Amino acid sequence: MAASMCDVFSFCVGVAGRAQVAVEVRFVSSAKGKGLFATQLFQKGETIFIERPLVAAQFLWNALYRYRACDHCLRALEKAEENAQRLTGKPGQVLPHAELCTVRKDLHQNCPHCQVTYCSTECLLAAAEQYHQVLCPGPSQDDPLHPLNKLQEAWRSVHYPPETASIMLMARMVATVKQAKDKDRWIRLFSQFCNKTANEEEEIVHKLLGDKFKGQLELLRRLFTEALYEEALSQWFTPDGFRSLFALVGTNGQGIGTSSLSQWVHACDALELKPQDREQLDAFIDQLYKDIETATGEFLNCEGSGLFVLQSCCNHSCVPNAETSFPENNFLLHVTALEDIKPGEEICISYLDCCQRERSRHSRHRILRENYLFVCSCPKCLAEADEPNMTSEEDDDEEDEEGEPEDAELGDEMTDV
Repeated sequence: MAASMCDVFSFCVGVAGRAQVAVEVRFVSSAKGKGLFATQLFQKGETIFIERPLVAAQFLWNALYRYRACDHCLRALEKAEENAQRLTGKPGQVLPHAELCTVRKDLHQNCPHCQVTYCSTECLLAAAEQYHQVLCPGPSQDDPLHPLNKLQEAWRSVHYPPETASIMLMARMVATVKQAKDKDRWIRLFSQFCNKTANEEEEIVHKLLGDKFKGQLELLRRLFTEALYEEALSQWFTPDGFRSLFALVGTNGQGIGTSSLSQWVHACDALELKPQDREQLDAFIDQLYKDIETATGEFLNCEGSGLFVLQSCCNHSCVPNAETSFPENNFLLHVTALEDIKPGEEICISYLDCCQRERSRHSRHRILRENYLFVCSCPKCLAEADEPNMTSEEDDDEEDEEGEPEDAELGDEMTDV
């Protein structure tokens, strides 16, 4: 039951100067499955497409630690100066050029029933129309015995930072189908994402939940069923179906990061200043980030994940010709050409950050195999096929990293804002 291309492209946002999205999905091979191909020339730096997710959700620990984001589009809700004050632990922190902050608090809206916050009336209405009528806990928002709160607490107890997924992404998938007039259309759209074998699904669940994953998965399934059961999706609530749903989100969920402070820094970078003023501003920003690292560590952004149909069709390459980012400070994903891409050429992104791409073929394959369950055969990997499996330097690095969760080294550059 495949979704039509019309359904798939309906989640793309128009790019200036182009009437339609100039890409197509094709079958590549049994090993790779689908791929995304250009149907026109894209020049280096050009936006290939912009895509809205089918669903998105903020990570639960991220929200609990007061990273305030729109409950629908994940737009950062704090002013840049407030963001800096919280991240540095300095209530008196003042930012120069504070007028460059783009956050509009006068536009923020709360759900009148549960009080969750949205960045705008448009997001409040969009959430209500798609899934929030089902998920709104009303006055039970803070009741620990509410079925959704029990589900979220159980998730937080088994999936700690650094977070890579959220049970609420799955909840919004179910709620979307429950609310939809055309349930089959949404089921078709969710079925577009790649499927894994039973053994591969277990590997993904193990990765997300740890060694006791079987008992934890069953607890989550029971709580998920109590909170959200839907007859049209009955298969998702069976042990096998829930494991498949879990694996779908674990494999296809695209990290999203938003930050009002990052937006302010980008705006500062664009200012035309005298050399002395530029030097002072750059020094201030450098010190600000040092203070944040001391107080908060690496967790700078509002973070979550989403399911993007077209982006999920982009295969990995260790020498990608495109990259993803979130420059609008919300869940709109931009795919941009890193080099000229000819018509008929496959559009490939990297699942590794720039530092990981510079490591040996053996190390890249290890990270990809453990987190995405495939062996890369991109041009770079094929060219390095005869190289030693591991360098002595990387041996030392991996000994240093022993005992750390593998996800800690997955610095997903796709969440750049």
